[in-house]
Amino acid sequence: MIRVLLADDQSLVRAGFRALLDAQPDIEVTGEAADGEEALRKVRELRPDVVLMDIRMPRLDGLAATRRVTGEPELTGVKVVMLTTFELDEYVFEAIRSGASGFLVKDTEPDELLRAVRAVVAGDALLSPGVTRRLIAEFAARSKAPAAADALARLTEREKEVMALVGIGLSNEEIARRLVVSPLTAKTHVSRTMIKLGARDRAQLVVLAYESGLVRPGWLG
Repeated sequence: MIRVLLADDQSLVRAGFRALLDAQPDIEVTGEAADGEEALRKVRELRPDVVLMDIRMPRLDGLAATRRVTGEPELTGVKVVMLTTFELDEYVFEAIRSGASGFLVKDTEPDELLRAVRAVVAGDALLSPGVTRRLIAEFAARSKAPAAADALARLTEREKEVMALVGIGLSNEEIARRLVVSPLTAKTHVSRTMIKLGARDRAQLVVLAYESGLVRPGWLG
């Protein structure tokens, strides 16, 4: 059973999400929060698998709350999906940099929301759709100066190649086709790269790919 915490200051939004999620046989909503402070408290108490976190909330915004959640070692297993009102929310890239596993616009289709919840629990980031690739590239261009590429020194050439492909938004299956290897082999390379770099998930790997200069904005495969 996938356990979900809803964090949004609009009760109507929470009610809509709860009705959809609780209707699924493999998902249950374990709690709700109306602001960032309450969300953080509920995450520590309930240890959900996924937090659907609104970016703009009173007392403590979703961005700050996400940093706190992803920064606490005992909450490593908790995945955060940011909820935004607009597709081009100025905080999207910073949210992913802060440790969020992805983001969704609030008016997303129900099937897409369910897919997203299941995807992050499976260890995937919400980075495959074309719109997300464009957003990542746009906000990467505005982000801080690229970090030194020293971190990449511990990777093999194949792992760097795989990391670059993750950085442009390719799935394991797409990487496998590009490199003419099996999906399992591609997944293994991705996992080893994440472990070597201490990346929390694929979303963080994308951020590192941009920040290290391995991938540049506009390289969309």
